[in-house]
Amino acid sequence: MSIEIPSSKDVAKRLIAEPGKTFKLKDCATRDEKLFDDKHTARASCEEDAREIDRLQDILYAEQKRALLVVLQGIDTSGKSGTMRSVFAYTSPLGLQVAAFKKPTDLELSHDYLWRVHQQVPRKGYIGIFDRSHYEDVLVVKVRGFAPKDDIEKRYEQINQFEKHLTENGTRILKFMLHISLETQAERLKSRLDEPHKRWKFNPGDLEDRKLWPEFMDAYDDMVERCSTEHAPWYVVPSDSKSRRNAMIARIVRGALEDMDPQYPDPGWNAADYDI
Repeated sequence: MSIEIPSSKDVAKRLIAEPGKTFKLKDCATRDEKLFDDKHTARASCEEDAREIDRLQDILYAEQKRALLVVLQGIDTSGKSGTMRSVFAYTSPLGLQVAAFKKPTDLELSHDYLWRVHQQVPRKGYIGIFDRSHYEDVLVVKVRGFAPKDDIEKRYEQINQFEKHLTENGTRILKFMLHISLETQAERLKSRLDEPHKRWKFNPGDLEDRKLWPEFMDAYDDMVERCSTEHAPWYVVPSDSKSRRNAMIARIVRGALEDMDPQYPDPGWNAADYDI
């Protein structure tokens, strides 16, 4: 029996935060079973797409003309690392660049906030993955008051211009906001306490951020509404279901690579001229 899998365009259309439109997270579901009605279908789709992403990345690497940047942003336990493991399960590490943005170092703080980010933008031929990103500077920095309000207000347009610069210079950008419910976060945090092999992931500071859930959701509203652009739109991914989350993102990543249509370069010689 054939499995009906939605097209990458259908998934993207369902998840995209339309540029220029008012946006509220409360209007977005954290669980969506309409695209993938069961987990088996979702897993099969992700498996197929992960293999195709590997094939297309190999050509992108050989072409050495463009790059793809995948931004994964979400509250604690939303599944950024799990997404990476599934969507890029078959992609050669030689063609991937992964950057996890944590608390800035003293050196990073001595520069402008985008300095450390620009250094991690993938080289031509690579897929870059950001586990958190420059958007921390309008999320946790905003909620925690780590920078003056006037400075944060300027950052939305600065980020838009930064991403436009990257796009115009050969880097395709895909931005995914992993959207989970407060209840799902509670379950996942609890599992980090209950299951010994997950305890290393638990950070007591996550509970402090959890107390500020409404403030973080407001900050995400502003982030998505003000930084979902034609050149780099946001996709808000229902992430209470891990398998469906992975499948949706894999579909969009594969679709973007297919749109980029990388080509193997001409080696500059004729194979028929050589005899081994």
